[in-house]
Amino acid sequence: MKYIGLDLGSVTCGVSISQTGLIAGTYETIRFKPDDYDSALDQVLEVIAKEKPDEIVLGMPYMLNDDIGPRAQICLEFGKQLEKESGLPVHMQDERMTTVESEDILLQADVSRKKRKKVIDQMAAVAILQRWLDSSKRG
Repeated sequence: MKYIGLDLGSVTCGVSISQTGLIAGTYETIRFKPDDYDSALDQVLEVIAKEKPDEIVLGMPYMLNDDIGPRAQICLEFGKQLEKESGLPVHMQDERMTTVESEDILLQADVSRKKRKKVIDQMAAVAILQRWLDSSKRG
């Protein structure tokens, strides 16, 4: 099984991929105009057409108190549209703290600020997909 993980922001969408269903790796960062989710969707659909995943995992930015705020609502709508247009199942994965964790990893690896900015969204997408893969292991 092949999976794609997504970390949707307001101007970027980090994309990760797992070829085996065991380990997630970086793929690319999609850039779009502020809040132009139609453009983001089109670019994600291009990745899907190229990579042909079996399922998609989309980060869900719950608030710390577990509420669904405006950003999470946008992700829910994006996920529904993505599922409709791609014909693939879209799983929502709690993404709280994935960017912080990714930043810490990059800092420990002594990655420059400029390079961190380029890959942080991909790293967060890796963390989202890896969390989902780890939690969905079916013995």
